[in-house]
Amino acid sequence: MKTKLLIVTLIAFAIIACNKGQFTSKPQLSFKSINSLTLLQGQTLNFQINFTDAEGDIQDTMWIQKISKTCPSSPGTNFTVKYKVPDFPATKDLKGYFDINFSYNTTSSGYVPITGCGTINDSSYFRFVLKDKANNVSDTLVSPIITLLK
Repeated sequence: MKTKLLIVTLIAFAIIACNKGQFTSKPQLSFKSINSLTLLQGQTLNFQINFTDAEGDIQDTMWIQKISKTCPSSPGTNFTVKYKVPDFPATKDLKGYFDINFSYNTTSSGYVPITGCGTINDSSYFRFVLKDKANNVSDTLVSPIITLLK
């Protein structure tokens, strides 16, 4: 009888743990998609980033950082952008995605421009961090390596 009670209790805890919501007070980020891992000059880099938040109060700031592995000391190859998340009504257990675009070596698209090393191909990655109105900060989401062709 005690064994059956123990098994039922363990199963109940397992179900509760598995059903523990994907929504936490700390915003959660994950990649939905990246349009390309290799860019030619003039192309657009598009990140679609999923988010979840228990309180739905993500309307604060996202920091986006580009880091070059090939030429980290070249001017313009590394930067941090502070993106103001638009205000909208907060709803409990908020889920959605951000559509974030960069243009490679062009300013004509209206997107934030990114540059490579210039004379050689650049290998860079991007880091994303989201802060909500309650000052909860997400874990850092790191992109795969993006190759910027010269």
